[in-house]
Amino acid sequence: MTKSLPYSYYTSEMIKNNKKILRQDNRQQTILFDMDDMTSDSFEADNGRGEDTRQEPVETTVSSTSMRFISFGSGSSGNCSYVGTETSGILVDAGVDVDKVFTTLAQNGVMPSMVKGLCLTHDHGDHIRYAYKISRKYKHIRIYCTPRVLNGILRRHNISRRIKDYHEPIFKEIPFTLAGMKITAFEVSHDGSDNAGFMIEYDDNKFVLATDLGCISDRADFYMKQANYLMIESNYDAGMLDKGTYPEYLKNRIRAANGHLDNKIASSFVADNYSSELKYIFLCHLSHDNNTPEIAKQEMVSALAAKGVTVGEGEGSLSDRTKDVQLVALPRFDPSSWFVLRKKSVI
Repeated sequence: MTKSLPYSYYTSEMIKNNKKILRQDNRQQTILFDMDDMTSDSFEADNGRGEDTRQEPVETTVSSTSMRFISFGSGSSGNCSYVGTETSGILVDAGVDVDKVFTTLAQNGVMPSMVKGLCLTHDHGDHIRYAYKISRKYKHIRIYCTPRVLNGILRRHNISRRIKDYHEPIFKEIPFTLAGMKITAFEVSHDGSDNAGFMIEYDDNKFVLATDLGCISDRADFYMKQANYLMIESNYDAGMLDKGTYPEYLKNRIRAANGHLDNKIASSFVADNYSSELKYIFLCHLSHDNNTPEIAKQEMVSALAAKGVTVGEGEGSLSDRTKDVQLVALPRFDPSSWFVLRKKSVI
């Protein structure tokens, strides 16, 4: 009879394998979230090595589903992200170079065949620049947007009218299924054509994306309050914008109710509506000239701390797992870490 190895062996091997993955230069850093079977009390310091000292396995059965998320760039230079499951997923927006997107996906084990569609939030160039190129290169990837967004793309941009051949019309507040996920577009306030946010549901996970919005509209409020994982615009610091070099007309456009979202407004909304169901906050579309990741994050941390909410850095550390919610400012030009957003329930 083969002798079974102790639980500590498997745990130690898991840790070593994860560290090996993180050291590989050709992969994005992988962040594992909500690993309830490996919580901080599972580990005790062993000469500073943090090895598991338990001798017996946990007498429970754990079920899990997980979502995957990565941002390839977030800001006026280009926006694109991937949201998926264990087997497939979708792109949201197409403002980042196609080769960069699919090379990064491949580094994280996602082949083009696993990308089942492209959802567009609105028709501004930093969100649609590579939409036609993606669908023309990978013909199975259809473009999901409202008819008004498609018309806006054709009206505003020098783009082939053959993009219509790849269009799948969607409508706000009418859910559709793609890549095994339920997706609902909802109204947001911005100065593009028929701007939308998306709520993406997989099992009991709800990922809500709301980028490029000047205020929190009623429908955005409704969907964003439901999020377990929230990607919300935190575009500018009001003081930096006021003192900056932008012409006054551009400052007014940014400040408008259909412009972009101030750090304080984003932070106040999240803090005022925080619940224990919210696990991750991704700050997106930070201005290069009128904001910094440090300022945006500090504004959010301060607002949450005033409500008694502790905030982690979203790095998957033992310290992070003791916090109420994780906070990440998405890079403007570069890919983010590869996030595995996992919710576990003990049966």
